[in-house]
Amino acid sequence: MDENVEGHRQELRRGTIVLASLSLLTTPGHGYGLLDALAAHGFPVDANTLYPLLRRLEKQGYLVSEWNTDEARPRKMYRTSEAGTALVDTLTTDFDAIAGAIAALPKEG
Repeated sequence: MDENVEGHRQELRRGTIVLASLSLLTTPGHGYGLLDALAAHGFPVDANTLYPLLRRLEKQGYLVSEWNTDEARPRKMYRTSEAGTALVDTLTTDFDAIAGAIAALPKEG
């Protein structure tokens, strides 16, 4: 695929990864599990992209975390905060409006 096209696709997906991550983390999970869940839902993302995103969303107050020490190896568990849930609602409304506007554009043909 043309690298310019791929660059545009990545830009388009960038914001949807935030929305998908916050939506999936309404059920607490760890980063590796989130990578799998995102891929299973059609949002493949690299770990080098996801982990900084999780830290940024936590710093902004959209995620909360705690360490799960029940297993042999401790894991940081994330879940969407109340502010994150509100952001999901806002972004979903905006995404739906954008998708509707794009669908209403004239089609070549």
